[in-house]
Amino acid sequence: MPENTVTTPLAPMELDDVADAFAYIRALQAGDIDTAGAVANDTGPEMRRLLLDVAARVIIPVTAVDDCEEEPCAHSFLAAALGRLLLEVLCHADGACLAFPPGIAQTIIRFTENILTDDHGDVADVLRQLEAAGMKQAMETDPAHRTTA
Repeated sequence: MPENTVTTPLAPMELDDVADAFAYIRALQAGDIDTAGAVANDTGPEMRRLLLDVAARVIIPVTAVDDCEEEPCAHSFLAAALGRLLLEVLCHADGACLAFPPGIAQTIIRFTENILTDDHGDVADVLRQLEAAGMKQAMETDPAHRTTA
């Protein structure tokens, strides 16, 4: 089987990259276009790559199929949910092309809302948790932030 992002762990993101990507995502989720624009301007053309890195870290672990031994399991129904989500994102992309930062961030937000929260719960809280997990992983691999025993 060829290696892919499901079978090969994703390399940790840099601390600043995690902070920039989630600052942009959270600003858009809160409807703060001015802050999102400022973050995007400060980050520059790298924003698209950062958001795609975050999207991979949010979506891949959730959509990876577990070994269900041919029995129906939670993942058996995930494809249908993802299909509905994709249609929703395409219908409500807020005029943004999905290949650009606003579309990628909105996809992450809608995925979080529809898949990672119970009954469309607190999306902002889940985004904070995802950011904290990304920051922790980045700090564990950053020599400047490693602690010695």
